[in-house]
Amino acid sequence: MRKSLCDKGFVRYVRSWYKGKHEVVERHHPCDGYVGPEVRTRTLWRGFSLMFMFSLFGILTVFAETYSGGLHEFAPARPGYVYAFPRDHGSHEQFQTEWWYFTGHLTSTNGRRFGYELTFFRRGIDSPDVWSNPSAWAMRHLYFAHFALTDEANEQFQFAEKLSRAGINKAGADVDRLNVWIDRWLLKTVAPDHRQFQLQALAEGFSIDLILESRKSPVIHGTDGVSRKGQNTEATSHYYSITRLQTTGSVVVQGMPLAVNGVSWMDHEFGSADLSEGLVGWDWFSLQLENDYDIMAYGLRRADGTFDPASSGTLVRPNGTSTSLSLEEISVSAQGHWTSPVSGARYPNQWTLSIPSENVELNISPRMANQELVTRRSTAVTYWEGAVDVTGFWKGENVHGQGYVELTGYAEPYHPSR
Repeated sequence: MRKSLCDKGFVRYVRSWYKGKHEVVERHHPCDGYVGPEVRTRTLWRGFSLMFMFSLFGILTVFAETYSGGLHEFAPARPGYVYAFPRDHGSHEQFQTEWWYFTGHLTSTNGRRFGYELTFFRRGIDSPDVWSNPSAWAMRHLYFAHFALTDEANEQFQFAEKLSRAGINKAGADVDRLNVWIDRWLLKTVAPDHRQFQLQALAEGFSIDLILESRKSPVIHGTDGVSRKGQNTEATSHYYSITRLQTTGSVVVQGMPLAVNGVSWMDHEFGSADLSEGLVGWDWFSLQLENDYDIMAYGLRRADGTFDPASSGTLVRPNGTSTSLSLEEISVSAQGHWTSPVSGARYPNQWTLSIPSENVELNISPRMANQELVTRRSTAVTYWEGAVDVTGFWKGENVHGQGYVELTGYAEPYHPSR
């Protein structure tokens, strides 16, 4: 659903000790068979092994239990928050967790289609000792990123990830503008008005270098400046999207550079709370239709498969204005399933999404069944994040589109206490 970073539902982060800074590349066979991870280790910061093991995804509560400071040292996401751009494109260090998320659909000059995901995460360390330490080496924030590419022509899905810490300029995010980086992976503004962004990510065998230009203004999700994450009144975040970004640049696959163009989507969210108890994951949709309407919808999933009433969505019109949608106004049903040969998780892989008040009914289909990220050597999280196609009816007229879907909690339920 791409809600608050703690919410990111990354079920838990408990792995063996890290002896350095790792970049992990997971590859899948073109026929959906698992080949295995490739791990490249750089021998930097060996003394920070234990810290990397602690709660990189905001799920573990090690620091909260060890120190008296607790989460109250970070600001909660409260109603009434007033957004100001470009300031809010930057980092919000008063909140514990934050992420910047980009997905897109690209077409090369020779007609090849690609989907991509590039997401950067920041996690504030909940320790008074860290924040009172004046050293430049003090690790106040952890940064990590996911990069995935869906190559339809080769039926290949590849992903890579990075993790690092703030300090000595190895990773970070500016507070007053969009500029986030880990090593040579980056996203930044390239125009004074913050309407153009650059994305770069390089992994073994695939990379992107893209320029994105806003076609719509930021859209605020939720009510009164907050997006709800369950029945707990403290389970909230601040969440906005730029739903149309004209995209140009290049993709490199198997050493071959390809000029591409297409459309991207940006999400940015920040807060300090987990999902409410009783929720095991979510289904999240971002849809861009050929009639220039966009839809964001997420269902907060309970153990019995039903959606919590806090689930919601947003309808974005061609002129950039938007309407919030409650769970009662959106219907999402699974029409088929796919079982991962790697994790064994059974994911929905065909959906019908309808908005009766708008006379809208859409059919959503993955471009490839296997778009699962199994981050065995770093985050210990398994989730499905993939490019989809959209067909259906909009007020009685045929409509087509594209989008991305994220599914969490299917391989293992989300547990806030972990």
